[in-house]
Amino acid sequence: MRSPIDDYLHQVLQDCRDDDAGDVMSGNRELERADPSSFGIALATVDGAVYTAGDADHEFAMQSIAKLPAYALALRDRGLDGVLDRVDTEPSGDAFNEISLEAETGRPRNALINAGAIAVHGMVDGDSATERVDRIADLVSTLAGRELSIDNDVHSAELASDDHNTALAYLLRSAGKLEYEPDEVVDGYAAQCAIKVSCRDLAIMGSVLANGGLSTTNDDESLLEGWITRHLLSVMATCGMYDGSGSWMAKVGIPAKSGVSGAILGVLPGQVGVAVWSPRLDEQGNSVRGVAVFERLSHDMELHMMHVAPSGMPALRSVHEDNGATVVELQGDVRFAGAEIIASRACEGFSTDKVIIDLTHVRVMDDAARGLLREVAKRLGDDHDTHIEDPNELMDEGPDDQDTDEK
Repeated sequence: MRSPIDDYLHQVLQDCRDDDAGDVMSGNRELERADPSSFGIALATVDGAVYTAGDADHEFAMQSIAKLPAYALALRDRGLDGVLDRVDTEPSGDAFNEISLEAETGRPRNALINAGAIAVHGMVDGDSATERVDRIADLVSTLAGRELSIDNDVHSAELASDDHNTALAYLLRSAGKLEYEPDEVVDGYAAQCAIKVSCRDLAIMGSVLANGGLSTTNDDESLLEGWITRHLLSVMATCGMYDGSGSWMAKVGIPAKSGVSGAILGVLPGQVGVAVWSPRLDEQGNSVRGVAVFERLSHDMELHMMHVAPSGMPALRSVHEDNGATVVELQGDVRFAGAEIIASRACEGFSTDKVIIDLTHVRVMDDAARGLLREVAKRLGDDHDTHIEDPNELMDEGPDDQDTDEK
């Protein structure tokens, strides 16, 4: 069975494709060459499932999203207090390339604007820019689950137009927030921005962050310390979308980081990592279509982090055979992430002719889960005699679209 989530993402992509507002990033000759029609979406769950649509496997430069792995390494190498001594965690309210330094201390406001990211790169252990960049690229590769490389053309183009960042580096050095030579740090910072990734890579990386730093594909192997992932997500929530971070958090409610190549990485703790790439940018430097996709996903799937989910009980109670039928029992409060587990299990197939989805032990079900379960039951009905046992009439609360037997 083809997952309805893949089809849903394709529909979202088609619905948002006609939005041609915004412009491709200017000032970098390589980024200027991006096809403005390019558009990809990927969603990865903490259970290891990955769903994609469009140009999800096309590679592009990470740009500012690379600030996250660099920040993680600086925190690991220097500790939280050591990093906070040089870079604050406050939203700046300014554009990403502004000189946002504290008047008294000379600290950048946060690690996700350029001034802060340059200072952070200088706190990653390594005897040279090359060593620091190699460590950052290695961490990105580890989180994405495959070996990644640097786009040397993008790196060179960054350096050719990096006078502003060089000036920021010298200001940081004069304020005592940078150990190394400013030109060397800017070189390394430009190289980390040129690491090539795809939407799929970013979504998998996001799923690791959503899973507290544990691998979502390799038996919960620890890839990043839990306290580091918590800190990253906290700063992403308040500072990740530049001077649009406040409105983003109120409307979308997903901790996120954007880059001027047109990518946005969003992470909903405990549930999913989502990545969108489309090169047209708005005034804040965020992907126009990317913002539209996240707004749609947040609304449709109820992914806003302030959406209350009362129960921590797993949604899947059991899968067993009874009198020649496969019984899929759900329980507790079933929301999108819980329904996705059932959808993923259904894609693996069932050996019996009859399948029963039993909602007897379900207390609450939201619209996103209800719609997904309806679609799962409908598709299972192509090959199985499929029934939904719904004594609490939870499925009756949403739109009526029944090709299956609900009782």
